[in-house]
Amino acid sequence: MRRRMSLCLLLSGASLALAAPAHAKVFDPTVFTLENGLTVVVVENHRAPIVSHMVWYKVGAADEPAGKTGLAHLLEHLMFKGTPEIPAGQFSKLVAAKGGVDNAMTSRDFTAYYQHIAAENLPMVMRMEADRMAHLKLDEKDFQSEREVVREERRQRVENEPAAMLSERLNMALWMNHPYARPIGGFDSEIQGLTLIDALSFHKRWYAPNNAVLFVAGDVTPGQVKSLAEETFGRIPRAATPDRVRGEPEAPQADIRIAFSAPNVHQARWYRTDIVPSCATAAPKVGAAFDMLGEILGGGTTSRLYRQLVLEEKLAVSVGAGYDGTALGPGSFTIGATPMPGTDPDVLDAKISAAIAAIAKDGVTAAELARVRDRMLAARIYARDDLFSAPQALAESLAVGCTIADVETFNDVIAALTADDVKAAAILLDGPHAQGILSPEAAP
Repeated sequence: MRRRMSLCLLLSGASLALAAPAHAKVFDPTVFTLENGLTVVVVENHRAPIVSHMVWYKVGAADEPAGKTGLAHLLEHLMFKGTPEIPAGQFSKLVAAKGGVDNAMTSRDFTAYYQHIAAENLPMVMRMEADRMAHLKLDEKDFQSEREVVREERRQRVENEPAAMLSERLNMALWMNHPYARPIGGFDSEIQGLTLIDALSFHKRWYAPNNAVLFVAGDVTPGQVKSLAEETFGRIPRAATPDRVRGEPEAPQADIRIAFSAPNVHQARWYRTDIVPSCATAAPKVGAAFDMLGEILGGGTTSRLYRQLVLEEKLAVSVGAGYDGTALGPGSFTIGATPMPGTDPDVLDAKISAAIAAIAKDGVTAAELARVRDRMLAARIYARDDLFSAPQALAESLAVGCTIADVETFNDVIAALTADDVKAAAILLDGPHAQGILSPEAAP
């Protein structure tokens, strides 16, 4: 990947506690579909003469053929190699020459490309993005050089980063036979075996208008975007893209414990991850309850775990929790902590398991529920002003099979959550889980 962005819905982190009116929409998008199947989402924001332009493809690492991990990520890189109209390496230079920035990202379920640029240059970036959707040009030399770039990126970001190595191994142990067990960047031995034919076939199979979402936010009108979309993307024919199947992972029958140490680790870390429902596999209320549970357990200095482990018992330097429910398959719930020197990781695991069990048994207080609800609603209110990080939630939701309504009505879902809903989420966590431990390597 060229640069990873945060893929959350930004449902937490606001410092102001404001209530949102019932039935208030967050982004109020205009959505339409071209004849060739391209979904277009437009969010008007006329505060500044700029736009965010994004194309999200409904394909990611979990869709790669067996034995070809890293292919989705490699193709993301290769999309910058050019077309008959735009020479290799010129795409980003053309965007930069107009004062814009561009990048891309690959996840388990989608691949996305984006540009932030002055609104007057929207026609240019739409033409360029449509051009490489339809006319990507690759040769063997470009392919092999970029494959080596991807391998080097893996060495730098994963193999030389102990936290990344632990995360990769923890995911493999947790997800086992599920496609989400595959590392997004791929295994080096399989990246080496990828061919130019693999990349071209993957592009032809998945990079089609009927398998994409075009998202434009900023100083535009729906009419302008529709006209430009029909002129550029509208000329690209549909493709017979296959159905995407995720299935259910094998549920862990016992706790999983992965420990990793390295000489370049200076601060120990502890992680716990559980497989839970996602927006595509459960009702919106379930995901909202997990979001709220994450805030109550580990959302800042007022959370239960912070008060207990950091302030009172001095077992950790920091602790946090969060829910990732934007997925075509199941989602995940993760708790992370930085233990104090000398703290046994198994003690942390037992303390946090006990905190989850307490909520599963006794629920949460009315004060906790009200405080966290206000924080979450405030974050959603302010998200409307962000042209990129928050509005991307719309395109991301569509890319994994969720709906615009899931995002737009989420305020109402949050406002209606009860203590019993949060208790039900905790009950789903109160069982076998995966534990990851990162520690400095002991001196010889």
